[in-house]
Order: sequence, then structure tokens, then C-alpha cells
Amino acid sequence: MKTLHFKNIEAFKSMIGKELPTSDWITITQEIINDFANATLDKQWVHVDVERAAKESPFKSTIAHGFMSLSMLSKMLEDLIVIDSVKMGLNYGLNTVRFPHPVPVNSRLQMISSIKNIEDQKQGVKITFSCTVVIEGIEKPACVAEFLAMMFE
Repeated sequence: MKTLHFKNIEAFKSMIGKELPTSDWITITQEIINDFANATLDKQWVHVDVERAAKESPFKSTIAHGFMSLSMLSKMLEDLIVIDSVKMGLNYGLNTVRFPHPVPVNSRLQMISSIKNIEDQKQGVKITFSCTVVIEGIEKPACVAEFLAMMFE
């Protein structure tokens, strides 16, 4: 993975309409799924009961929470972009989110993303990212989202 490095937000604005580097692969283990289930209190059996999922789930294994792949966008983006002048970044929201395909345990995820827009705000800028989280070996993505973040210098 190549991390893009910028001196300041003004220099980062050159990325509007451009694709970011592809993220590193992340393996989604049962431990990660269990940790997410504990953090969100969403302990539905299809996520945490390995034996039952093997017998009863159409996927024949546990699957990650859809919101887990969504929540990983921040980390994946953070690994791709460094802006020296930025003191703080915050999640601002989402315009669209879809989960086209479940993520089976032990799958590997990777993000493909681009900068759709960067808008000046009273303080900082609001960035709109187009993000697609792909699953290795599966045609449909795990998550497709338009993700909004604020950055402050």
C-alpha cells in the first residue's frame, strides 16, 4: 500500500475526483467478529456461534456484521492519507451505504476509494469519499458507501 503525503489541506484538494491507493488487505477473523459483537452488543448467532452457523447458515460459517465493514472505512482511509497540517479528523456521516455481500469469517477485505469532493467549512473541510470494500475472491463487494469526514488544521 502506498500512503499519500500532503503538506496541508490546500495541497490535498488536488485529489478531488481522483482515486486513492488501494488499501492493504485485512483478514476478518472470528476474534475480530466477536470483538465487534461485544462492542456493539449485536451477538446474533450468525456472527458468533461457529457451530450453529456451520449447520444452519446458508453461508456455512459465521459472517461479519455489515456495520463492521463500514466501521473499518475510517482506519483504511487513515492508513492511505497523511496531511501534515491536520490536527484532528472526525467522522461526519454517510450519504449512502449498501452491503451487497456478506463477509464470511477468515475473508480478506480491501478498500478501493476516491475523493468525490472537498468542501470548505467554517472550521476545516468536509471530505466526501467514495468507498468500496471488496472481498478477496468474491465478485460482489462487502460494502459500498459514500463516507463523509471533517478535517481540521
